[in-house]
Amino acid sequence: MGEEREDSQKIKRIAAAAYDYDNDPRWAEYWSNILIPPHMAARSDVVDHYKRKFYQRYIDPDLVVESMSQPTQASASSTSSATANDRPRQRNSANPGSTTSRSSGTSTNAGSNTTSVRWDRQTIQFSVNAWVFVVAMLAIFPLIPRNLSNRAYRLSFMGTACSSIYSLYSLYGVPIHFAFYPTLIALIPILCRSVEHVAKFLRRNFSRSILYRKYLEDACVWVESNSTTLSILTSHAEIGLGFLLIISLLSWQRNIIQTFMYWQLLKLMYHAPVSAGYHQSVWAKIGRTVNPLVYRYAPFLNTPISAIQRWWLR
Repeated sequence: MGEEREDSQKIKRIAAAAYDYDNDPRWAEYWSNILIPPHMAARSDVVDHYKRKFYQRYIDPDLVVESMSQPTQASASSTSSATANDRPRQRNSANPGSTTSRSSGTSTNAGSNTTSVRWDRQTIQFSVNAWVFVVAMLAIFPLIPRNLSNRAYRLSFMGTACSSIYSLYSLYGVPIHFAFYPTLIALIPILCRSVEHVAKFLRRNFSRSILYRKYLEDACVWVESNSTTLSILTSHAEIGLGFLLIISLLSWQRNIIQTFMYWQLLKLMYHAPVSAGYHQSVWAKIGRTVNPLVYRYAPFLNTPISAIQRWWLR
């Protein structure tokens, strides 16, 4: 029985080591909530230990994870003994030149290792936030010249955007999951309307500003002259998001109520005077593409499509 249990635990440890942790969003959240020193987080044995604990918690509760207190004490004792052995060498060295070169080389290697260890995710996040704070203080300080204050104002916004993007990346990694695409498409209408409103606001309130004339006037004029294009792009994104929600009903992240409510919203936008023209043109284009295919390859779908159209136009 003991040998069978050891074999099963060996197989479980192999499976835990082969598990794809990078593509599991739970691992990024689990690792971000672990508070350990940076020099410990850079060690592969520590990372492997927490990976096994994650695998035991979420995948296989029967996996036995051993404690890592003994390796930590061994590494600490080896470090202290190495430090104690280095001190007599420095005291009893007879050649100052060789000692100086050796100590300088050791200090250089130690400094490079310390620098490479300290620049972890938390340190980078703190550095960017501190930079944003300093630049924002320069932007709002009343005694700073106007041109420097405007430049600091733009840099603070850019730093905030970079910090937010890096925070999302450090927590969730590269967005490769299917749920990311509806979120990305849902941002398109918001961005289009935001750009249009911001362009109108700048053109109405800052038309005499030198900064506006130099950097923003051409972009604002282009946005106002292409408002129809932005509205058509918004309609395409809204309708495409509705079809993506229908496809998501086949996944484990399905939300039937959300999908039904969103299609009710699309129905309202189809009949609303503000967005009716754009939505009706998009649906007409979809009908010209889909209807010949349905009549030719799937005529049995004519009845349910007709019922859906009667509900849609009601």
